[in-house]
Amino acid sequence: EQRLDGVEGAREAQKHNSYTSGSILTTHVLNTANGIPAAHLGLSIHRADSVHSEWNFVSTGITNSDGRCFNLLTSETFTPGIYKIRFETGDYWNKLGEVGFYPYVEIIFNITDPTQKHHLPLLISRFSYSTYRGS
Repeated sequence: EQRLDGVEGAREAQKHNSYTSGSILTTHVLNTANGIPAAHLGLSIHRADSVHSEWNFVSTGITNSDGRCFNLLTSETFTPGIYKIRFETGDYWNKLGEVGFYPYVEIIFNITDPTQKHHLPLLISRFSYSTYRGS
């Protein structure tokens, strides 16, 4: 049984690596209030346009059943600059039949090196959130 766990773990790691191979930006959202992944949470990526003082849309995504979202920013869509990821937390809580305090969460960050992977986890509950740069 322990060997089977190792095989399953290797399969999951291989699947995860194939999803993220061309991805400069990934995220993982966890519902810490209920101790579960935040599955099917909508999000969008935007790039700052400093000339016009506005945000330009780049892509959208939805977290999978494990709360992960891959290929948000690929080498094809990347240019160095300031980015924003917007998580639709209000919609997520509404789907669970709950009301959250934050209708959405926006995280603004800077990406300058396309050779590095950038992972932005988000930990949420109805009344709080936390983030950090992951690996």
